[in-house]
Amino acid sequence: MCTAVLLAVVVTGCSGSKDDKGEGKAGSGTARAALDALAVKQAAPKAGYDREGKFGRAWSDKTDAPGSGNRCDTRNDILARDLKNPRNDGSSACVIASGTLDDPYTGKKIKFQRGTGTSSAVQIDHVVALGQAWVSGAQKIGQRQREALANDPLNLIAADGPANGQKSDQDASKWLPRNTAFQCTYVARQVAVKKKYGLTVNAGEKDAMARVLKTCPNEKLPVDGGTGVALKETRK
Repeated sequence: MCTAVLLAVVVTGCSGSKDDKGEGKAGSGTARAALDALAVKQAAPKAGYDREGKFGRAWSDKTDAPGSGNRCDTRNDILARDLKNPRNDGSSACVIASGTLDDPYTGKKIKFQRGTGTSSAVQIDHVVALGQAWVSGAQKIGQRQREALANDPLNLIAADGPANGQKSDQDASKWLPRNTAFQCTYVARQVAVKKKYGLTVNAGEKDAMARVLKTCPNEKLPVDGGTGVALKETRK
């Protein structure tokens, strides 16, 4: 089986501080601090959006994304990273045929089995959906960066297929994981992706993110370290 992206996210908390008014200030390195630094801008029109034309062929191994170029497509890299006991199908060192997902979006366990009618039970979600990225600044960042964004392990999570379909390209003001225990991690990932690729947030989206992060003020901003990101709360 191919070597998947494995570098762990730093998940230790940091102590917040207080300002003169006694209100909590976002600590250095936290998702809250990074959210405060994102530009707030109204979403652009979605005109011109084209999944393959603007973000490249799905799951390409030939991008500038961390982990790319390992001769395994991105979908199988993420399955290998996020499934428990992933097994390949014997025909390829890359293709993941089975495994178990502790689904971060619903909290349920999903038995993954590759095949017609079964593979879709586990899908690879873009944490910042590509359509959402398009209207929040990706129109301006260039083709190579967009293709990297579409295949960046920081922006990818193996998740329940129906939940992923329900999310579609909605931002945090319109959709959050049903599993409330994962919402802080999810929002921190969105903030990290938007920071990395110079994307913006709209006012409603920022408010929704801030409400989530208020419940976890010391949530660290995940960083990829150049070779990938392992999820917390889905590994045991």
